[in-house]
Amino acid sequence: MNRIRIGCGAGFAGDRIAPAVDLVRDGRLDYLALECLGERTVALAQARRLRDPSAGADPLLAKRIRALAGPLAGTGARLVTNAGAADPEAAARLVARVSAEAGAPMDAAAVVGDDVLDRIDLDQPAWEDGRPLGEHGEIVSANAYVGADALLPALETGARAVVCGRAADPSLFLAPMMHAFGWASDDWDILARGTAVGHLLECAGQLTGGYFADPPYKTVPGLARLGYPLGEVAPDGSAVVTKLPGAGGVVDTRTVAEQLAYEVTDPAAYLTPDVAADFTAVRADRVGPDRVEVRGAAGRPRPDALKVSVGYRAGFRGEGEIGYAGRGAVRRARLAGEVVRERLGGAVRDLRIEVVGVDAMHGPREREGAEPYECRLRVAGRSQEREAAEAVAEEVEALYTSGPAGGGGVRVRVDEVVGVLSAGIPRDAVETAVVRVAGRAPESPTEAEEG
Repeated sequence: MNRIRIGCGAGFAGDRIAPAVDLVRDGRLDYLALECLGERTVALAQARRLRDPSAGADPLLAKRIRALAGPLAGTGARLVTNAGAADPEAAARLVARVSAEAGAPMDAAAVVGDDVLDRIDLDQPAWEDGRPLGEHGEIVSANAYVGADALLPALETGARAVVCGRAADPSLFLAPMMHAFGWASDDWDILARGTAVGHLLECAGQLTGGYFADPPYKTVPGLARLGYPLGEVAPDGSAVVTKLPGAGGVVDTRTVAEQLAYEVTDPAAYLTPDVAADFTAVRADRVGPDRVEVRGAAGRPRPDALKVSVGYRAGFRGEGEIGYAGRGAVRRARLAGEVVRERLGGAVRDLRIEVVGVDAMHGPREREGAEPYECRLRVAGRSQEREAAEAVAEEVEALYTSGPAGGGGVRVRVDEVVGVLSAGIPRDAVETAVVRVAGRAPESPTEAEEG
């Protein structure tokens, strides 16, 4: 093949669906990737599955498939997604069922084996704080970041949809490249180039101007109609990244540079399950309107261990908000916060009180300009006891009539908290496999009645 066209139709679990449909219909794609899984997302999916064994997949997957099944069937494009979350096999069955209901049945191949809860060493230190994993609380999930080598067997089945759990984000794009071009799994430079392209595409709208617009310094035309990106990938791993003509947004060297640096701690050693990629010599050259050619990444052998995202029960969080407006709004909000603190009487040790619009993002600082005419108090507390978390919400709501003047618009909630930690696992301790789920035509009314 001379080139393949890979689009990204989602950059996180709650991303928009319409731009993905546009990409499939008008982008002449070979592959569409949906990147729907983050560190916190997979832990929350595992927690959902503990409460309901049928709820491990991404909650929006069915809606995405209903919208995409017809366009995928009409164009022949293949789907690769980590929306399997905590249960890729169940997600693959969902894809087969929902696509059949939509009149465009798809075979699906599930990649399983990233769940390593029964193999993780809980005595090893968490990367975040050095404490043993097991000391943080009850561990509810441990998912290894698998790479393109785990996805390739699923692509080789010929299934229209490949569904996995905690695969590394760039691997969703690298695997189709390896499959299409026959790249070797130890050709480090070419894998690094493919990883650079995957990293650019993985956050969807961030490459086309989303999370970039900052008027008047950085303007993005048609942001409300933001189109999502696609890559025209060559056999040597270089690519032109672009978007659909007429779609909102922009692709230029600035959006490429910002996304290339996004979440990269060391640009000389961007570690994935597939390769240690060096982005320091990457070139991004404008080759046309909304077209940027990317080349120049280099690679070294992949790490011996895989990263593991570990979820643990971190107690309960109670929070509440109340708004204040008019002269003295900030003073009244601060008084309300201190009232809540005093009424809780130290029952919630992990307590945060902030005034949104004043100190919520950056903490106390020198006042800049005039005092806000309106603001919002937020109080949040975390405790191992649900009752203590509930008390935070209750005391904020009580401010309606038992606090400073003019409070209104209260919102409160109490949630169980799933904390997320990172650790490693030897590569040979992770065994992945593929489960094929056949698509089938929807039943006719007569068949349904007979069944």
